[in-house]
Amino acid sequence: MTTTVSHVASIAEAVRTLSREHGLDQTLTRIAQVAGRSVPGFEHVGISIVTRSDEIETRAATDPLVGQFDDLQYELGEGPCLSAMREQPVVTVPFARHDQRWPAYMPRAVALGLRSQLAVRLFLDDSGTLGALNFYSMSRDTLHVEAEPLADLFAAHAASALERTREVSELNAALESRKIIGQAIGIVMERYGLHEDRAFAFLVRASSHGNVKIRDLALRLVSEHNAR
Repeated sequence: MTTTVSHVASIAEAVRTLSREHGLDQTLTRIAQVAGRSVPGFEHVGISIVTRSDEIETRAATDPLVGQFDDLQYELGEGPCLSAMREQPVVTVPFARHDQRWPAYMPRAVALGLRSQLAVRLFLDDSGTLGALNFYSMSRDTLHVEAEPLADLFAAHAASALERTREVSELNAALESRKIIGQAIGIVMERYGLHEDRAFAFLVRASSHGNVKIRDLALRLVSEHNAR
């Protein structure tokens, strides 16, 4: 395989850009856009991710048609995207109209204009499956000779960037929670004349008795206090 200079440059650009992105949606959108330029032979690209509740959702797409294809697969419980996540990490679909592996999905996808498809799992050894990169072609039945290896290479970089973004998001959420809880402790200290440890214990008891997460309780206290 001879990888073209332009495709390698696109991948390098993506890695550099993704390392600067902090928002999850911005990162996913960037992945889809650059993947569309990097992998030849496909007009539309989307990213499906596995949520914390183990559901699958489309978080980025280069065209609304991607959402239709993705939703079909989620609804029917079958398709190249789901197979890439659960079975083979790379699933190729040339000549979609003749493919019989997904009898419920494929006829409906072909009716929407699908001619070929490629799905590549996004995963890391420590984190498991993060999602899938999905490529859709409405213009060609065969896959470009460089499509599969380039998509696989790009997915490895994208998965790493996605995991870093999640780590940053989780850290920011944790810091924000700590800040809110700290403010709530200060309110309880002032309101009831308690020391910091006893004020925190008060919040823990209230959280337990009310079956409410301590962060949600703290947020409510702070919101009520600021509304006065």
